[in-house]
Amino acid sequence: MTYLINRGLVIGSLFASVMLGGCVWQSDYDALQTQNKDLQEQLAAQIKYTVNSDLLFPSGGWEMSEAGKRIIAGFAQKLAPTQQNKLYVSGFTDNTPIGPALAREGVTSNQILSQKRAESVMQFLISQGVKPDLVAAKGFGESNPVASNTTAAGRAKNRRVELSLAPM
Repeated sequence: MTYLINRGLVIGSLFASVMLGGCVWQSDYDALQTQNKDLQEQLAAQIKYTVNSDLLFPSGGWEMSEAGKRIIAGFAQKLAPTQQNKLYVSGFTDNTPIGPALAREGVTSNQILSQKRAESVMQFLISQGVKPDLVAAKGFGESNPVASNTTAAGRAKNRRVELSLAPM
């Protein structure tokens, strides 16, 4: 009889261990939830769409070309219906000095040109259904180059517009 009771206790203990092994403490669960949220935010922060400015604007200009509008419209069609995150439009230029024609129009620096380009893309996105309260534009001029400005190919890579989704 003692053997059966001891055996029952051992089996009962094993059963309880197996059943409780699948359980998670609330604090562990909360920590995992926080970690999951952090990973989702990092992923959202990494979503970036880069377009060469030469595809969007005429040389030295900030008004979007028809081809540029088609490119950005395609992006807007995918984003606008389900947009929940803030969209940042960042404009960049190469380090080529501003010419006299642009200077006469009030564009006296690459930072100003990149700002006008970013704002042009932002306004077009809004016209395509992107939520105005969830989009912002900033020009960075020649800062943050992705290639060397010593070659034509490098300067072309640096003239770009980046569309980045921020975390919620």
